[in-house]
Formats: sequence, structure tokens, C-alpha cells
Amino acid sequence: MTERSNNFPPLPKFLKIKPCFYQNIEEEIPAPHQQLVRRAYTLWMMYSGTLCINVISCIAWWAGGGNAINFGFSLLWLVLFSPCSYACWFRPLYKAFRADSSFNFMAFFFIFFLQCVLSLIQTLGISGWGTSGWIATVTFFSYNVASAVVMLITALLFTAVTALMALVLIKVHRLYRGGGGSMQRAQEEWSTGLWKSAPVREAGFNAVAQTAQGPSLPEYPAAVPSYPDNSHW
Repeated sequence: MTERSNNFPPLPKFLKIKPCFYQNIEEEIPAPHQQLVRRAYTLWMMYSGTLCINVISCIAWWAGGGNAINFGFSLLWLVLFSPCSYACWFRPLYKAFRADSSFNFMAFFFIFFLQCVLSLIQTLGISGWGTSGWIATVTFFSYNVASAVVMLITALLFTAVTALMALVLIKVHRLYRGGGGSMQRAQEEWSTGLWKSAPVREAGFNAVAQTAQGPSLPEYPAAVPSYPDNSHW
């Protein structure tokens, strides 16, 4: 067996910076939940893409007579929130489904709820906050229609992303509660240290095989408790 090498984010080999995560939905996520995890990953890409388009909208906003501070903040939000949203809420969701980790589910719920609130604020588009949401867009139509039309695209994208985030949050919460998840399970994982890595849960998973064949790398469980999926979306 060879050690799994990190493959995300995919970076050119000539760079000294190497990928930070290993991601393989088909291999690590139970089949019933692969579609949901893929959709969450697509949602992260949509959010990052919206932040990119927001930078363009803020340039149009600035060119039409707006404040340059909005452009500066839009760059900051792109650089800050794109990687942080992946590491702080998508990865906990990925690890939660990968190893049936209540601790990671709780981390996802807490951080993703804050992400939904943040996206709602970005959708509103308060002037001077670096997002061309609805307030900024509607107000700017009286100053420069061309710039406001560009800003409107970003406002629509933020609205769509916020709505999809709310749906994902509700969907995952229903699956988790339907599978018997609770705060108590998360506290038990914290106190016993099981949250640190998925292979810890399978400490004795290959004990017999290791005795007979020698040491091998820890593997994730072949089957994770299946959460009920009674609704299709």
C-alpha cells in the first residue's frame, strides 16, 4: 500500500507549495451521501465564483462613481473567504460523512450557520462593506445604470447562493438528526479524542490482518452508518 498524497487544491507540480488536503468523494464518502457532498462542494465553488464576480462588480461600482473602499474589501473577501469557507465548513462536512463524526457535524452546523448569516449580509449589500448586494445595486441605479446592471448580476448570485446554503443546512441537519446524532455524541468524541482523525475509530479494524501480514496503513471504514434520506431535492 502506498500513502495517499494530498490532491487539493490541484497545484502545478513546479510550485514548491503542495496541496493541503486529500479529497476523493467516490472513494471516501458512502454512496448514499456522495451526491449531497458533491452538491456542497459545488456550492463552495459557486460561492467562490460569486466572490470573484463581486470584485468585477465593485470595479464597475468604482468606475461609475462609487467608493474605492468597496473594491479593496471585495479583494479581501475573495482572498479570505474562498479558502476559509472550504477549510472551515466543507471539510468538516466531508469528514463528518466520511467517518460518521458527530463532532465534525457539529462543527459544520456552527460554522455553516455563520456562513449563511454572512452570505445574507453580503446579499443585502451595505455600502462600504465591499459587496454589491441589493441595497447598493438599487441605490446606484439613480447614479449609473450601466454599473448598476453589472452589480445586479452579483446581487442575484449572492441571493441564489444564500438560498442554496440554507437548503444544504436544513438537509444535512435532517439527515443527522434522523440518524440519531446528538450533541452528546459530539461531546463523547471530544472527550475521547475520536474527533482528531477518522482512523482512530478503527484502531482494531485490521488488527488480525496486521498480525498475519505485517503492518499496514490505517483505512477508513468500508461502511459508515447510513443516514435516512426520505426527501429528494
